[in-house]
Amino acid sequence: MISGSLLINKEKGLTSRQEVNNISRLLGEKKAGHIGTLDPFADGLLIVLLGKATKISPFLEGMDKTYLATLKLGVQTDTGDLTGNLVSRREIPSLNRQMIEEVFNSFVGEQEQLPPMYSALKVNGKELYKYARQGQEVERKVRKINIYELKLISFKDDEITFLSKVSKGTYIRTLGEDIAVKLGTVGHLTSLTRLAVGPFSLENAKASKDVKEEDLIAVEKMLSFMKSFEVTGDLIKMAKNGMHFRLPIEDELVLLTENKNAIAVYKRESNGVYSCVRGLL
Repeated sequence: MISGSLLINKEKGLTSRQEVNNISRLLGEKKAGHIGTLDPFADGLLIVLLGKATKISPFLEGMDKTYLATLKLGVQTDTGDLTGNLVSRREIPSLNRQMIEEVFNSFVGEQEQLPPMYSALKVNGKELYKYARQGQEVERKVRKINIYELKLISFKDDEITFLSKVSKGTYIRTLGEDIAVKLGTVGHLTSLTRLAVGPFSLENAKASKDVKEEDLIAVEKMLSFMKSFEVTGDLIKMAKNGMHFRLPIEDELVLLTENKNAIAVYKRESNGVYSCVRGLL
């Protein structure tokens, strides 16, 4: 079984799942998944997990993400991006850089966001975009998100390009629409590129067609942001069996290794005892 992670530069026009399937066929590993869905019109960093590495997805999904997006003002689409159908047009007020930056600053911090109908989020076991394609509006729950950074890159005529660093679950299409409304008009995204997921950068990514087995990143390296502890003696068997025990550390999460190879992720409980969160063998 092939096991490890890949940093992929997702191609525009493909779904995230299509990119994963392409890699699965290319490397001959059926067990495959990805972290954070990118819309078909978007490109950029997609973390793909293969084999046993799929077990570490819960520890990567919560990472912050950084995007570069272009927002076209004055035109609204039903999807919030350039692939959708025209919904409305609205005049664009006279804007300047200072006005835009003030609006940007108002979005920074914790807030609530309503997921768009055109998204892969499931309601009653069915993706929202499937309801939307049938002309149905489904009740959705707002999500708490955090926008850590929102930076104006350029502004010309009816287009704004911006950089955003956001928490898990943030929809940049919705953020773009909300920015447009606060500027006194409507808008939609014409481009979206994911630049980073946590410490992982697009600069180190490859096109799916160019990846090779030697490009796989080991679980230990993918979880390098986590405290690592080398177990020896009786603790090796205990860790492999998911047993509880104490460790001479106080970190909440710890990656247990044997000869620097990942065994499991353990969590410190309130009583100081560590319990197994996820076995990685």
